[in-house]
Amino acid sequence: MKIAIIGAGNMGLSFSKSFLKYDLIKPENLQLITRNESKIPKISAEFPKSKISIFHDVEELTADLIIIAVKPQDFQHVADCFKFKLNENQMILSIMAGIKISKIQKLLHHQSVVRAMPNSPTLLGMGITGYTSAAGIAFNELMNVERLLNSTGRSVYLENEDLLDGVTALSGSGPAYFYYIVDAMIKAGIKMGIDENLSKLFVKQTMLGAYHLINNSEKNLEELIKDVASKGGTTEAALKTFEENDFKEILQKGILNAEKRAKELNG
Repeated sequence: MKIAIIGAGNMGLSFSKSFLKYDLIKPENLQLITRNESKIPKISAEFPKSKISIFHDVEELTADLIIIAVKPQDFQHVADCFKFKLNENQMILSIMAGIKISKIQKLLHHQSVVRAMPNSPTLLGMGITGYTSAAGIAFNELMNVERLLNSTGRSVYLENEDLLDGVTALSGSGPAYFYYIVDAMIKAGIKMGIDENLSKLFVKQTMLGAYHLINNSEKNLEELIKDVASKGGTTEAALKTFEENDFKEILQKGILNAEKRAKELNG
């Protein structure tokens, strides 16, 4: 298989590294396409055996799979500047937030489109990707795409494309919510007189341990909370403050606004 990735940013490069790490593609069959000429030396150093190209110079693409990894706000410009024609045997895999399959098909004049939404832990092979596809794509073609996506973590196929905006808000944007909470906890530690590095250690290890408890306990989240929050204790005092300030509702409202923004990106 030959793969071309339009948009050699963090996500495009993390996909490339995963494909090569698991020998899903030969380096010489990978083409990385960027609009920023200044990035070429760095990308070439990371992928010395792969073809690195400037988008505006590409007049022909022979790749079997073309991954579009540009910012959704840039997609219209990218589509307008395509100098190459796609043939019916080529497949498009979009990892742009919000841009629907029908719009990609219309702007690229191409029907074989798979739309996916990964998240940043793909950089470590620990991401999760929701994906869906246009009608008419063969099962074996979807399995090939899933095999590639699974090299970056886990993937889930969605029959309903509309759910992908929710996935974007929940898991695509999700890591930032955790970073935000972790940052708030670290700063609370500093306010209590704990050294910054020590506060980071306590908070990060707490998050790591809590994650493993969620994954390995037969108890649900409400039960796990009760295990920590004894009546009249310190945890109960904190949780009461969260409830009085509608912290859970605020967090949910933020996620719903992220979904709304994903829908707006389609135009």
